[in-house]
Amino acid sequence: MSTPRIGRLTTSSWQEHMDLLGATVAHALAGWSHGDHVGVAEIDPELADTAAMTEAYDVPLTASANCVVVSGKRAGQERIAACVVRADTRADVNNLVKRLLDVRKASFHPMERAVEETAMEHGGITPLGLPADWRILVDAEVLDVEVAIIGSGVRRSKLVLPGALLAELPGAEVVEGLGR
Repeated sequence: MSTPRIGRLTTSSWQEHMDLLGATVAHALAGWSHGDHVGVAEIDPELADTAAMTEAYDVPLTASANCVVVSGKRAGQERIAACVVRADTRADVNNLVKRLLDVRKASFHPMERAVEETAMEHGGITPLGLPADWRILVDAEVLDVEVAIIGSGVRRSKLVLPGALLAELPGAEVVEGLGR
């Protein structure tokens, strides 16, 4: 992979910086056929939240993609999805995600559980390396992002990849209108 620069972020090969990845993310990247197109950029962990990171590193908000974990229940069975939307939008949890999960009420998965179940840090949760039984819903607009910035499983770095590759993640479902 070439090492593109976006804003003041400099990316390098994730294979050379495994210490900048969550363990489940590193494992997922190693087994993914598109892993060669993914880079990693080290950041200050205090700036991991999207608004702080985009401002501090001069990254356009439209280049960042957020991954939020949503859950709900139907007939006593919990249903979980990771929703990936551009950072300048919010996931349509109360309507579209609720219908897609076929639950009465969808809400953000409790943070403590999301961190424990993903083995990722809060502020670093990403669609790579999630539990196999979770759905991955990717907003169609994310696919148009030329160079997308997403979590790496830890707060001290971000993954950098073509947004279109998020549709190629195992189990990914592209959803029109997921981000509003």
